[in-house]
Amino acid sequence: MLSQQELSDRFEIQDLVFHYAHLIDSKRFDALREDVFTADAHIDYSAMGGSVGDLEETITFLKASVTNELFPSTQHLNANVQVQLQGDEATGRVMCFNPMEMRLGEASTQTFFLGLWYVDIYRRTDKGWRIAKRAEEKSWVFNLPDFMNL
Repeated sequence: MLSQQELSDRFEIQDLVFHYAHLIDSKRFDALREDVFTADAHIDYSAMGGSVGDLEETITFLKASVTNELFPSTQHLNANVQVQLQGDEATGRVMCFNPMEMRLGEASTQTFFLGLWYVDIYRRTDKGWRIAKRAEEKSWVFNLPDFMNL
């Protein structure tokens, strides 16, 4: 049986995962500094064609690539949040279903779908649980624009 602390930790981590998705979809990338990641976080989005680096490199990448002009609509739907607690650290694996609407010209868009896993390391900080390391693991893609190769 889980202790009250373990239950609380699991709910806090689950809320963190969902908050990350909300910030990404609302394109509030600067809030990732305070609300989601540790200052020394390492983020690897390379499985889906993205950047690899520290938090500042990641925020710069997101601001440049996940713009309203290029991606007017996105959804990061997270499920199957698996967490293994080890005191003030935890590991996790989170399923993500990610529909994305991409602008292909002034008058047309295409919606494609990505299936992936986030493989995470979480750390308890004085501000609560934060993601210290995140790597994407590709599962599948559907209806990708012809010029994209993932």
